[in-house]
Amino acid sequence: MGYSRFYLVLLLSICVGNSLASPIEDQERDRITQLPGQPKNVGFAQYSGYVTVNEESGRSLFYWLTEAPVSRGPESRPLVLWLNGGPGCSSIAYGASEEMGPFHIRPDGKSLYLNPYAWNNLANILFLESPAGVGFSYSNKTTELYTFGDKRTAEDAYTFLVNWFERFPQYKHREFYIAGESYAGHYVPQLAQIVYRKNKGIENPVINFKGVMVGNAVTDDYHDYVGTFEYWWTHGLVSDSTYRMLRIACDFGSSQHPSVQCMQALKVAVVEQGNIDPYSIYTQPCKSTASLRRGLRGRYSRAYDPCTERYSDLYFNRPEVQKALHANVTGISYPWKTCSDIVGNYWTDSPLSMLPIYRELINASLQIWLYSGDTDAVVPVTATRYSIDALKLPTIINWYPWYDNGKVGGWSQVYKGLTFVTVRGAGHEVPLHRPRQAFILFRSFLENKSMPSTS
Repeated sequence: MGYSRFYLVLLLSICVGNSLASPIEDQERDRITQLPGQPKNVGFAQYSGYVTVNEESGRSLFYWLTEAPVSRGPESRPLVLWLNGGPGCSSIAYGASEEMGPFHIRPDGKSLYLNPYAWNNLANILFLESPAGVGFSYSNKTTELYTFGDKRTAEDAYTFLVNWFERFPQYKHREFYIAGESYAGHYVPQLAQIVYRKNKGIENPVINFKGVMVGNAVTDDYHDYVGTFEYWWTHGLVSDSTYRMLRIACDFGSSQHPSVQCMQALKVAVVEQGNIDPYSIYTQPCKSTASLRRGLRGRYSRAYDPCTERYSDLYFNRPEVQKALHANVTGISYPWKTCSDIVGNYWTDSPLSMLPIYRELINASLQIWLYSGDTDAVVPVTATRYSIDALKLPTIINWYPWYDNGKVGGWSQVYKGLTFVTVRGAGHEVPLHRPRQAFILFRSFLENKSMPSTS
């Protein structure tokens, strides 16, 4: 399934000597034959395993590639790297297992079912657990887990890509995109900047980088927090007095260290919001689980459904699942978790704004899409709109509703160099809440066409 044995043999036959044999052999070792509880005859190839990004400390990142179905011609489809945020949260737990991945996990934590709106129906999707210490990714030097930040995460992700393309040479020069959500609002543009700069002056780069797409993205501290506080107030989640206090006491434009007054106002805001799911304010939180960790850096907290996270915990900690995935081959001393507290709590560097990078990428004529589920109170639609507004881009197509089967799926505005899309009724993880609409969004992005504007 996927790339046929014939295709792989052909690759081997056209190269001189043994230069390609080793990568192809490594690729075949990574092939997943069957996951425990997986539906049979799924029609697409999967690969997973480790790519070393630092020999000295033994840092290795875990990936899971789900190719497009054979019937859809994976060899002609683009490659899309998906990154979840946190920092410290797993793209296997969220993106692959409850958002756009081909399989979702049943409540028993043992069996899988097909996702009809899986994004690998449109592209080859590469999920990466990053940085080391997240999920199955690891470092032999455990003290490193306490020192990760934006800069090293981006550098390691780039090294991963370079080495991964050597293992999968059939993807060299293929159209390549980077996508993600939440704190990947930092990961995606920072990695994109490295790829773009490394490609400069190369006529036919191995990494044929075309663009980025990020959802409910942490973008600019000042505008993110102004927009978040406004969202809380306009959606009736906090009182007038608390909103005023947040606006006065919390200044994130110049410092990431909040004042005592700001911390007090945030604590009051949490109490006033009550026991809701801030990642999806109109849906019920999991009754049997304590409320999600929230706080000043709430944007770094857990993703949507703690009950769904529990299914992932059960499934990916099963030895037979790890064996099928070629994961945990070194016997990591801690269990697989949806998010790493160590990595997230000890994060070292986090720039205040991604806007300068976006300006560079826009000037490079790369394709840039931002989207927002409009029921997320953690990185809400108002935050993203304020950040985009700060770029002062000319408008090409003004705000308009987009449609899915005659119903408004959300709204969109097209700027010179950037497209913004909202998804109506979706929370922080858009493909989880609105899978069909997210699929339409992804298809429009890949085609670089504006969202469907007629009912």
